[in-house]
Amino acid sequence: MAEWLYEEGIGEARAALIEHGKLVEAQIEREGDAARAGAVAQGRLIATLIPRKRGVVRLISGEEALLEPIPPRLSEGANVLVEILREAIPEEGRAKRAKARVAPPGIKPHPGPTLLQRIRATGVPVVPCPAHEEDRLEAHGWSELMEQAASGEVGTEAAALRLFLTPAMLLIDVDGSLPPAQLGPKGAKLAAQTIRRMGISGSIGIDLPTMNNKDERMIAAAQIDKYLPLPFERTAVNGFGFLQIIRRRERANLMEIVREDAVLTATLALLRRAERHGNGGAATISAAPAIIDLLHRRAAWIEQLARRRGGAVTLRADPALALSAGHVA
Repeated sequence: MAEWLYEEGIGEARAALIEHGKLVEAQIEREGDAARAGAVAQGRLIATLIPRKRGVVRLISGEEALLEPIPPRLSEGANVLVEILREAIPEEGRAKRAKARVAPPGIKPHPGPTLLQRIRATGVPVVPCPAHEEDRLEAHGWSELMEQAASGEVGTEAAALRLFLTPAMLLIDVDGSLPPAQLGPKGAKLAAQTIRRMGISGSIGIDLPTMNNKDERMIAAAQIDKYLPLPFERTAVNGFGFLQIIRRRERANLMEIVREDAVLTATLALLRRAERHGNGGAATISAAPAIIDLLHRRAAWIEQLARRRGGAVTLRADPALALSAGHVA
């Protein structure tokens, strides 16, 4: 039995795929004007990076996207209708532009599917999870998963993962107290489950322990095939224990989303708790000044929270509180 738990939160929507009582996949979609994968939008070619191969298109929203390839007769300054293949990806110190191609003939501009539309399209039942009901996401380990995405650390002393974001690929280091012949398969299984749970895609490198023979390496690789749904491509585990996986990349993964803006992530988590605090009514949010400043700039979020709680919301800045230590009273 599988079902999607869907939560229309304040500032972001959340979804968790539950299979046999376990959270196997999670997705977040934050508010914003960035083009979603699958959108078709009008744009203008503003720069040619590689003649006939790659250029930069400015969409009517103002967002810039890489266009690959450039049609032979399209010159700089000309208008062009493009389809978004990959959304903009946050990276440390910069943002990787969205990737686009010229839209097929006959297609009209339209937005890309929302998170709710995407999970409905899977054919798996979708269960709405409003704040006044039991917290089903939390019951399946939502906060723990968000902490793992923020820290890049997953597992136990016996078998643990450390995840590293790089511009080229996401690297997963497997370590633990188990012997290599046991740690290899267990680490590969945990890596496959984590890749799915966090929506990790693109190029992924997994550094397993060095195993003694080919059979042990094949057993470890088989765990990837068992626990990571297709489509993906992978290499064999080489003699040094390294394995590479390629998954189609359309949007940011959970690690990139929660790490892009620490203040925003902490604010949205606090708003989620505030929705569920007590039995509704008036509330006071105490938090670090950076969070309170953000909430003052996003007055619509506080208005939405007040409507959902059925009472006024007061904000109080406390310099002594860490970003993660905000609370509701």
